[in-house]
Amino acid sequence: MRFSLRVRAVANALNLSTASGLLLAALTRTSIEAGPEGLIFGTHYRPRLPHAGAFTVGNVIFYRADRDFIDSRPDLLAHEAGHATQYAWCLGLPFLPLYAACAAWSLWRTGDPGSRNFFERNAGLALGGYRELPTIARLPVIRNYLQQGAFLKKPRLTRSSEGNQP
Repeated sequence: MRFSLRVRAVANALNLSTASGLLLAALTRTSIEAGPEGLIFGTHYRPRLPHAGAFTVGNVIFYRADRDFIDSRPDLLAHEAGHATQYAWCLGLPFLPLYAACAAWSLWRTGDPGSRNFFERNAGLALGGYRELPTIARLPVIRNYLQQGAFLKKPRLTRSSEGNQP
């Protein structure tokens, strides 16, 4: 195994993210097996969340499918291995709120949690099955609203609404 992959495995062991992945596997009764490059595969993951077909916690990669599926998708494995490296960069579980913030940003900008998510882009957008979507121009609408001061104006009462008040 390459030196950098050993460093990733040790870092994720020390920062307890791999232990958290193994605990999740035990709690969800997901079977685990050794994978390449110091990774651990959790196969036949059953809980509904997250909605993804594959996701990573430390050096543990969870799949809803079996080992044959994993072996037939080396691109997806490379993508998820990138997330394992990101756990090491983020010193473990701080990856989760950082990822959530990036997913929220991407959702705001494109309507999709992965398209403009730093972590998904860094792990290889296409490798993970994500599409690059155009951004939604939301900021000009907000800026125009604020510039017009529409939120400061009091609503006018019309004659029909004045007669309905006690």
